Amino acid sequence: MGYFTYFLSQAGMDPSNSFSLSMGNSALGIVGTAASWLLMARVGRRKIHFFGLCCQFVILIIVGCLSFATTKASVWAIGGLLILFTFVYDMGVGPVTYSLVSELSSTRLKAKTIVLARAGYNASNIFVNVMTNYQLSSAAWNWGARTAFFWAGSCFLSCIWVYFRLPEPKGRTYAELDVLFEKRVSARKFAKTKVDPYWDQIWGEKRFSTGTAEERKPEL
Repeated sequence: MGYFTYFLSQAGMDPSNSFSLSMGNSALGIVGTAASWLLMARVGRRKIHFFGLCCQFVILIIVGCLSFATTKASVWAIGGLLILFTFVYDMGVGPVTYSLVSELSSTRLKAKTIVLARAGYNASNIFVNVMTNYQLSSAAWNWGARTAFFWAGSCFLSCIWVYFRLPEPKGRTYAELDVLFEKRVSARKFAKTKVDPYWDQIWGEKRFSTGTAEERKPEL
């Protein structure tokens, strides 16, 4: 999306219209980011991230298919879909990622984890920027809007990883998350698993159970 104007120009849109749409794209991105505050307060991070990626995957596939059309209407449709893509990203996938990095990091290794995550992000940007320039440049591969197929593939892989590997931290304390990780609870069961990290300190019982605290309390 950082190449929005150039992308539309390579897809066949007039440069002035491409720039105008890029302004609208940025404005809608701001609206999406503000909407994410309300969304994250009500919906779990895992759901936001997964369904956001699924929506982006569908949008990218449609954009790639529209690249085979040569009409002006198809180019405008591509522009509109990419603006929708930005809105979906800024309302869900983008902001929730920063929340996940801070919430899922181990309490003892939080600083190191966040630093490594940021370093990995910067390293991946090198790959993204190099690939995107080759994909869009008319002097290189000149894929145009077909570039969307490539990133749809990476988006699909992300969807699979999130479904199987991303836990749900919403409503959990750091102590509860540490216990869930320690017990190797499946990422898909994080939201439903009941855990009391302080139970063993009070009652001398296990910290992990599928029952409620009252059900697990020994008789005095």
